[in-house]
Amino acid sequence: MNGPHDLGGQMGFGPVAPEPNEPYFHAEWEKRALGITLSCGALGAWNIDESRHARENIPPASYLGASYYEIWTRAVDTLLERHGFATAEELRTGRSLEQGRVPKRILKADMVDGVLAKGGPCDRPLDTTPLFAAGDYVRTKNFNPTGHTRLPRYARAKTGVIEAVQGSFVFPDDNAHGRGENPQWVYTVVFDGPEIWGEGADPSLTVSVDAWESYLERV
Repeated sequence: MNGPHDLGGQMGFGPVAPEPNEPYFHAEWEKRALGITLSCGALGAWNIDESRHARENIPPASYLGASYYEIWTRAVDTLLERHGFATAEELRTGRSLEQGRVPKRILKADMVDGVLAKGGPCDRPLDTTPLFAAGDYVRTKNFNPTGHTRLPRYARAKTGVIEAVQGSFVFPDDNAHGRGENPQWVYTVVFDGPEIWGEGADPSLTVSVDAWESYLERV
């Protein structure tokens, strides 16, 4: 999906300016935003890929004018309404007005450490063998999907070399839309600077992208 979230390599947004010694949170409400997002994810109604896609669907003006955790909370609002846990009116007023959907599970305070330590592994076994191997030259496909994808816009229709076969993982382009996990092999593909940024780019620079197998074609 080509949206406001996919800014890598786009002109006009200025340089990246890392904040020295940046704190985990810049305000107290950001801690609550993270906690609410994790707690709502634990309800068991959506997966991480649908959650990402909900953020990508925020209208560009709202997305670009929002901070990191504002984007998270706006996406949670969308997901809670979509899956029947809250109505638009309840989200607007902050008051429960009717019985919503019953969650599959509830994340309680004494469960948090264990749940976070367990994580949410997305590697899945495959019976097939990888189509590519380290050292192979590949080209990423040139597509503009209407749904979720993990291939960034700046890395489409680019030629690079396979550095490693990382394993087989859930395919997010399907998983975000309820079409199943459909795991694929994932490869680290390395591109040089001029291939990504064009003439005048520093040839000593490289960019590495973890790409699912269906994104790639052999060169």
